[in-house]
Amino acid sequence: MLTTSLEHDIKMINIKPNFNLNVIILKIFMIANKYFFNISKIILISLLFSCEDNDYTSDFNSNKELKTETIFIQQNVSGVLEQRPVVIQTELNINTNKLYPVVFGLHGNGGTNAGFLNRLKRFTDDGEFVGIYPQGIQRSWNLGSEASRADDVEFINLIIEELKKYQNLDMNKVYVIGNSNGSGMANKLGIETNHFKAIAPIVSQLMESMPLNSTTQPISVFQVNGALDPIIPINGGPGPGTHIFLDALESAKLWANKFNCFEPQIRMIGEDTLYEFKYCDNGKEIRYLRIENGEHNVLNYPFLVNEIWSFFQRF
Repeated sequence: MLTTSLEHDIKMINIKPNFNLNVIILKIFMIANKYFFNISKIILISLLFSCEDNDYTSDFNSNKELKTETIFIQQNVSGVLEQRPVVIQTELNINTNKLYPVVFGLHGNGGTNAGFLNRLKRFTDDGEFVGIYPQGIQRSWNLGSEASRADDVEFINLIIEELKKYQNLDMNKVYVIGNSNGSGMANKLGIETNHFKAIAPIVSQLMESMPLNSTTQPISVFQVNGALDPIIPINGGPGPGTHIFLDALESAKLWANKFNCFEPQIRMIGEDTLYEFKYCDNGKEIRYLRIENGEHNVLNYPFLVNEIWSFFQRF
């Protein structure tokens, strides 16, 4: 009679496709307690039921092949579902035994992601890193007074989540270069997210509307400004739109003070001045390069991208 009763109870477990494994284990334990079976045997039985009828998706099964392509990220912008393009730029033949660092390039106001395609191509062609070049809505990044009404921090977050699906990307080594309006966006990402090991804001320092806050995590910063910039004043003040910019050196000092860096080492590089704030929290570093004869186009200087990439590689 005991055997018949036990068989009846086991049949009542009623295992179906898409079963909840936790529920099954609980039911088996209840039977074990009722009939004083050895618990270890019951655990073994529950594991042997396996999950062959369940649909378990592993990260490996969902990994995407890394290649040069344009992907589209869906985002709700002012009630409209936008399909936002992002260019992924890689070397021609992917080394499947390698994890590639990731460098975002954020264009300036009125620009497109094509600018970074050309500017960083020699690095991606050589397999130094994989370039990620999003396109801002209405050719801008929303910092408050731009044409774009998109939540661009959310947009970058969505891109990061998509990139995690790709093979051969080192998501522990993600960096961003921003130019002009894209530089302001790089600063915003450095303040509000923890995706990036280092940022390079080019010709746009911090703004009054963009303070560092209690959630800002230590990050390395390589800020570059042109002393003759007619658009974003190096000494601070009103700039494009309604933005009020801080003095460029004070901007660098704010980052440095936030992360408890040492006083700057100051070096002259020809006529230009490099401020290096070292020994910051978590091994980070803040750099500020003042280019004396530089205007708003300093990212076009051939040496600068080399210096930025060398800086990124240390973090």
